[in-house]
Amino acid sequence: MNADPNCIFCKIVAGQIPSKKVHEDEQVLAFHDIHPWAPVHVLVIPKQHIATLAEVGPEHAALLGHMLGLAPRLMRELGVVDGFRTVINTGRDGGQEVYHLHMHVMGGPRPWARG
Repeated sequence: MNADPNCIFCKIVAGQIPSKKVHEDEQVLAFHDIHPWAPVHVLVIPKQHIATLAEVGPEHAALLGHMLGLAPRLMRELGVVDGFRTVINTGRDGGQEVYHLHMHVMGGPRPWARG
């Protein structure tokens, strides 16, 4: 699987940096954000290193579908019952801070109040 040895999320996937996992399968890892913006805030990341959403192509369609399809299940399992938000920041101008594709899934009262 493609990995970047300098990427913090690749290190989390490899088990070199601990995380509070909520889901793991052959394609993705989901874990609690260390700086949550909502009562429930998890990140869903592909195990494969893809720097940004701008780099995906048709070959990634199933992976992206898997990530999005996982969001409602995770929110239900984590007790979110009244809606959630999904966000993928892309590139510098899109507010991306870690250059490994990741989807924020935030639930609870007004998770988007901060931005």
